[in-house]
Amino acid sequence: MMTDLIINDQSIAPGSSVMINLPLPRLYTHTLMTMPIHVIRGKKPGPRLFVSAAIHGDELNGVEIIRRLLKQPALNKLHGDLIAIPMVNVYGIIHHSRYLPDRRDLNRSFPGSKSGSLAARLADLFMTEIVVKCTHGIDLHTGAIHRSNLPQIRANLDDAETLLLAKSFRVPVLLNSNLRDGSLRESATARDIPMLLYEAGEALRFNEVSIRAGLNGILEVMRHLGMLAARKPQKHTAIEPFVARSSQWIRAPGSGIFRAAISLGEKVKRNDVLGVINDPVATLETPVISPSNGLIIGRSEIPLVHEGEAIYHIAQFEDNCEVAEQVEMFQGNISPELDGEVPIA
Repeated sequence: MMTDLIINDQSIAPGSSVMINLPLPRLYTHTLMTMPIHVIRGKKPGPRLFVSAAIHGDELNGVEIIRRLLKQPALNKLHGDLIAIPMVNVYGIIHHSRYLPDRRDLNRSFPGSKSGSLAARLADLFMTEIVVKCTHGIDLHTGAIHRSNLPQIRANLDDAETLLLAKSFRVPVLLNSNLRDGSLRESATARDIPMLLYEAGEALRFNEVSIRAGLNGILEVMRHLGMLAARKPQKHTAIEPFVARSSQWIRAPGSGIFRAAISLGEKVKRNDVLGVINDPVATLETPVISPSNGLIIGRSEIPLVHEGEAIYHIAQFEDNCEVAEQVEMFQGNISPELDGEVPIA
């Protein structure tokens, strides 16, 4: 039986599609602030999924993913409910900032409180108005500023239901990621709400492959949950996801200008040269050496580095060659069909 859905004291009936502006604390200029919430309720019962983006205000790929998601004709035959929140941290969006105006990280402030900091109040509002009313969740992220991530899912893969959700997203790399204190994922898990975190691309930048992979992944999860009809058989070979056993950031052994030699998605071997750091004044050059076999799932995009700065993120798999082949196949499959969207250059 379908349960009632009330957001911001507004009752949303089955079969309806509405946008709700959830009131937020004003700016100090007296400017009103709201969080836009898109709600699509199917006529038939099913799971209730929230899809959120821009919890970090400089992570923009998810905003575009949700825009494209809401245009999908398949949602006309939705089973269950979709709640889409394209800009959770509206304050950060305005300032091109990862953080809130109080310099707190919203994704370290859950579950929040009604009487706490701005971050705590926003977290509490999001939990009480959205998260606790849902059965499943997907949170969309990118790498930090000047860092790019290969499309990947991070989740509690020790949980059987979450593992099936992660595999259904159909990206080649799955990271069994520990829950972080104060994160949305930790708070959702504490309430038995299975949740995926999608990481792809770079802060303050659009990336077409990351956007298309995210959109396709959400639709595949919705099909897995029975919210959408199963898709027709695909001509290309299905992507087999691989679970990383571990991962590590490789840090700069010295300061200087870094010349990267390895791209996202490439496999590396122990003792491979990942790039060279050169002194901009002297002739000193310091190679950056891979400490292990693995696959590059994240990298710095700015050549200016200080000693100790993270420059490559390497994940270890049972078969690094096979996962690298799947990544190459995945990237080839994701780009040809545009579904009427003009690709972002």
